[in-house]
Amino acid sequence: MIEGKRVVAIIPARGGSKGIPRKNIKNLNGKPLIAYTIKEALNSKYIDRVIVSTEDLEIAEISKSFGAEVPFLRPKELAQDDTPGIEPIIHAINYLLYDENYNSDYVMCLQCTSPLRNSKHIDQGIYDIYTKDADSAISVCESEVNPYWMKVIKNGKMVDYLSDNKFYARRQDLPIVYRLNGAIYIAKVDIILNNKNWYTNNTIPIVMDKFTSVDIDDEIDFKFTEFLLKQGVDSYGRII
Repeated sequence: MIEGKRVVAIIPARGGSKGIPRKNIKNLNGKPLIAYTIKEALNSKYIDRVIVSTEDLEIAEISKSFGAEVPFLRPKELAQDDTPGIEPIIHAINYLLYDENYNSDYVMCLQCTSPLRNSKHIDQGIYDIYTKDADSAISVCESEVNPYWMKVIKNGKMVDYLSDNKFYARRQDLPIVYRLNGAIYIAKVDIILNNKNWYTNNTIPIVMDKFTSVDIDDEIDFKFTEFLLKQGVDSYGRII
């Protein structure tokens, strides 16, 4: 903990998934996918509790075997394809508050699909949100596709998607832009309960590299991540 501040990490892991069946517990280089996120959360210097939110009994048992808490089963209506991502987080906060009388200062969402995100990234986000007194912090990485080189088609003609009235002939001259990578979301608990959103005017970035920003959405992502793990990736996302 940071000077008495409680940080609870919520790992949402529902049983259903369209792209890859049973994705959250699919074997990835010898371990269930969810195990990577649980391990790094438990390795954090600042996280007080690591909780998996799931409606699935098998996921619950596997999560507990790797050291996470599963103090409740998520209602099935909060585990549907169209369930907003913030709803399981709010449900977990309210369960801990009203059923356990446990109140945390910060809540962190760690998605299973970012298995290369590590405890250094997690701790950096917690340290930054605390020391900078931010409302929230969200992980990003440099975008592989720069919007200043993107085009839209209007009336059969290509026109710039974005324009600042400058011509960028070289990639090195482009403004650096970042995209959300889905690995880490952290916010003050009252911000989530009041706004039901991770974003405010006081949201700061947690900048990660492209390797540790891998987000598993389909089988190609899964095989690529397995390749990186077999090659060996250090804590900074570099292939060993």
